[in-house]
Amino acid sequence: MAVRTPDPDPSDSGDELPEFGSDGVSDASNPGWLSEFELAEARRRLPMLYVEAVPVRTDGSGQVTDIGILLRATPLGEMKRTIVSGRVRFGETVRDALFRHLENDLGPMAFPLLPASPAPFTVAEYFPLPGVSAFHDDRQHAVSLAFIVPVTGTCEPRQDALEVTWFSPEEAVSDALAAEMEGGRGALVRQAVAHLGLIR
Repeated sequence: MAVRTPDPDPSDSGDELPEFGSDGVSDASNPGWLSEFELAEARRRLPMLYVEAVPVRTDGSGQVTDIGILLRATPLGEMKRTIVSGRVRFGETVRDALFRHLENDLGPMAFPLLPASPAPFTVAEYFPLPGVSAFHDDRQHAVSLAFIVPVTGTCEPRQDALEVTWFSPEEAVSDALAAEMEGGRGALVRQAVAHLGLIR
């Protein structure tokens, strides 16, 4: 089954999808925009850069107690589990892209705690052909910087995310949950929990 790396909703003002003139060409005042044709061509020829985030909640000592997993509806109407994910804009820092997608997916009151110099816990590569890696996206070759991000506020999902469900670390690495996750992201969540030292 085809699985896609989520992209933001075009209704989110100022996000990555283009503003077109009557000729269907990207707005010249913002050269970072791509028309649908240009985006398809770029995806066909170049790896696309993404950031992904595994939201976590911690206790008073900083120990991770819960892992946040999003529930989304796919374009085919199927319900799938996933994590925060989206493209990095031209000219945008990785830190800014990460914050933007956390706010887009979790809402403005999530209050993510980003370090001054964020470093990914792993790099995931999504390929259009299944089996090349653990991760698959039928549209493109995407390189994703994956982060673990504590959130301290109230998460109210926006965009195409329907809800955030908080799982214990043990539940987050279960085979049942991995089977519900799109694009192989169950493996990414397991890597995150292992990186935190909560499983072997």
